[in-house]
Amino acid sequence: MYFEFGPSKLAGKHVLDATFRAYETWSYNCSPHWLDLERTDNISEGTRWPGPKQLNQMGDRYVSAGRGDLCSPEQPNSWIEFNDNPDEKDENLTSTVRALASGKMSRLTLMLRAKDEGDPRAWKRFDKNAELKVWYMHKPGVPTSVGAIPGTGNKAQCRPAKDPLTVTVDTPKVQARVQTKVEQHQGEEEGSLQAEFVMQRSSTDTTSGSWSEVWKDYEPDSGWSPDGTTEDTTTTKRADGGLYRFKARTQSHWVYNGKKGDLFSPYSKWCYLRIDSTAPKEPTIESHRPYTECVANDCVANGHPGANGSFTFKPNRADKDVKQYRWRLLTSEADATQTRPARPDGTAPVAVRPGLAGTQTLSVEASDLKLDKEGRVRWGPPAEFVFKVGLAEGSTGRWRFDDAGPGSSKLTANDTGQVGARHDVILREEAATGWSTMGRRGAGDYSLRLNDNLGDADKQVGYASTDGVPVNSQDSFTVSAWTYLTDASVNRAVLSAPGEHGSAFTLYYSSAAKKWVFNRTDRDKDGPVYIRSLAEAENPPLKVWTHLVGVFDTQGDADKSNDTIQLYVNGRPQGKPVVLVDEAPTYTPWTADRNMMVGRSKVGGGYGDYFLGRVDEIATWQRPLEPDEIREESRLERKGAPTNELVGHWDATISSGGKVTESPEDPDDPSSTGFPYRRGAMDLSDSGARLTGDDATALVLDGKSGYASAAGPVVDEAGSFTASARVRLTKSEFAGKQVGYRGLVAGQATPVGKESSWALWVEKTGDDTYRWKFGRTAVSATGKVASSAVVEAEDPIGPEEWDTWVDVTGVFDAGLDFMDDEADQRFGVARLYVGQFAQQGEDDAGFARPQQGDGALTAGRGAVNGTTGHYLPGDLAKLRVWTGAMTPAQVTDQIAEPST
Repeated sequence: MYFEFGPSKLAGKHVLDATFRAYETWSYNCSPHWLDLERTDNISEGTRWPGPKQLNQMGDRYVSAGRGDLCSPEQPNSWIEFNDNPDEKDENLTSTVRALASGKMSRLTLMLRAKDEGDPRAWKRFDKNAELKVWYMHKPGVPTSVGAIPGTGNKAQCRPAKDPLTVTVDTPKVQARVQTKVEQHQGEEEGSLQAEFVMQRSSTDTTSGSWSEVWKDYEPDSGWSPDGTTEDTTTTKRADGGLYRFKARTQSHWVYNGKKGDLFSPYSKWCYLRIDSTAPKEPTIESHRPYTECVANDCVANGHPGANGSFTFKPNRADKDVKQYRWRLLTSEADATQTRPARPDGTAPVAVRPGLAGTQTLSVEASDLKLDKEGRVRWGPPAEFVFKVGLAEGSTGRWRFDDAGPGSSKLTANDTGQVGARHDVILREEAATGWSTMGRRGAGDYSLRLNDNLGDADKQVGYASTDGVPVNSQDSFTVSAWTYLTDASVNRAVLSAPGEHGSAFTLYYSSAAKKWVFNRTDRDKDGPVYIRSLAEAENPPLKVWTHLVGVFDTQGDADKSNDTIQLYVNGRPQGKPVVLVDEAPTYTPWTADRNMMVGRSKVGGGYGDYFLGRVDEIATWQRPLEPDEIREESRLERKGAPTNELVGHWDATISSGGKVTESPEDPDDPSSTGFPYRRGAMDLSDSGARLTGDDATALVLDGKSGYASAAGPVVDEAGSFTASARVRLTKSEFAGKQVGYRGLVAGQATPVGKESSWALWVEKTGDDTYRWKFGRTAVSATGKVASSAVVEAEDPIGPEEWDTWVDVTGVFDAGLDFMDDEADQRFGVARLYVGQFAQQGEDDAGFARPQQGDGALTAGRGAVNGTTGHYLPGDLAKLRVWTGAMTPAQVTDQIAEPST
């Protein structure tokens, strides 16, 4: 009999003890016989006799039960329990269940069998209601909200080495919120936790000095706190002028069966601070309009994103020589800092422009322009001003194109905008337009299909248009769309607004520039001047989802000399805003009063530039969206979580011959028309790769020459994406590899050079020590590595992870910008998941510049450090790629499959 368990109930727990019990209802005779509990490979629809491979023994029992009064003494039905016997080293049920709880295996399959299956007297029967009883503690997670609390503020800040936080007291207060790896309030218990703080001082009081530990503390100092508790403590007296750094970790305590112990999370990243009693103190912040300071139980929303707030910064009463101020909105994605010189009286009037609705924290620091020990202008501790920003005016139009599916005769996409009249989109030229299952919001969503079902260019005239104008093109507006372009041989219009002679604006792909473009024409006349905001990168990839936004901004006045346009690609501004009159002195903002077209534009009085591919999630606003709002729009959230779309899926379990086929469109019908994105099968190498398996089909790779490949790329890597593989490592083949060897699970090649734009791999980091890793690499035009971001698993691969199926997932979130420890800007964060668990390290793996991969997508080998190879010794069941960065909950639900 086989029993299979998923990790959902154990996620985030550290297993202390485990017992498996099965209910025996019959035995052949009254004599006891040996019964084995074995761990095997997982079972599935493809499992064939003689069943999955046995991996190792969990335990054995010498028992007989279930014959009732046929035996003397009576042998009633009975629970038979298996628990580790310390005297038998081959019994490791507890450690195996611990690995399951840690995500190091996707499922745990246990088999009950007679030790001697050839002896009919050893046969037994069991009910199907077996149980796995587990004693556990909560695993600690890296604490959040780590930072120093400066002066009068109540929001802790963690600053990088090149921009340490200034503290004017010699006993600074530090803070951390303790965490478990289980979502807070999701269970009946929330852990027994402490925060551990460690502080070091620089030997030279500069970042170039050596560091030594000077202080350490635990909070609470006695007892334990539950998950989510914010702990703070004051350090002992520190030296004035010193440069310090500190970090924190969560400690989790347990008591079980007369024993007790502790587990520790990884540390948070370092937070830097300088103690300077002579630095300017916290300035005073005064607000004039429209924003007001939040106080206890009273936080009124005012203004809206993009509405300037009028503030005055004033020096602290203790300061007489303030020369400059700098400020930032702590809630801004970009964490941008701006400066303003002080007037002779030390004050500075400042306009602060919030980019998002909701509660915002304005942080302001003062400077006397004196230099610190590293020759940089010193800044005092920040003052904080908390205010709430009202909601922005909503969209004037939004079309999700989920109104119908393929084959439907419906020709209308409903407008679900929020402001003004509704303008439904009508599909034109029915033979060339329709509905597609390739919807950007994932399974069950649809999009607008345009022209790419027709081979004859003369027939590629499908488009769609509104039955009215959703935006006034003479005033500020924003247009947004998700595009899936399949042909770049000529110009391809996404959105446009036609007039008498041409289009007031067009969002399109330019075949001449080989870039995405947002343009305006100077006037509605013959021979107009085209004013363009162009994408920074040439040759955007085809057959991928890309988010495009065009912004026209009149700056809120009637002065056309400061009107600008700007293109955003995947949430990022492309270059600087283009001032229209600088490009065309004849420019005059004009109104396209007819409709908005999807998939074509008007040029020289005629129509053309028809789009080939898919368009989805179009939206318009009668205002310029703020950069933070555009970043938020690119996440395409549904019910508070970003959406993702499966765009590549190769499944070895349903494959045969020399190819790893794509998953069928209908998983219950392998003969269905195929995966809607139709990437094509992955071809196997001439040697070292085969489709076979003991119990179910898998791609078996020898670690010497075997791999599989398909045409890539499958995602726009300037945006967010997720890649995951179900893989089984062969320990015997890895044992002979040298330290530093990388076995590439899957990856995408860079356009030039022998590197991987992204890759999942396992690396031999020491003698008999291996770790999962996920990374991104950007290269120069000559193929030299220009930037990289690598994240590795917290723990080395344990014995239970070998020769069993494990889900490894890499996520690149392009929407998360931050400043690294060297105060360098990072654009996006790489994350690694083993099973359903995010692997946490002291620092985020940030990417310094976007890189788009090209060429072959491979499984089982890749390019690293200028060489191609790095073959994987192991088996591959599935390789999947999504557009969009998955959250931990989405990784759990869509990849780790913990509900078994």
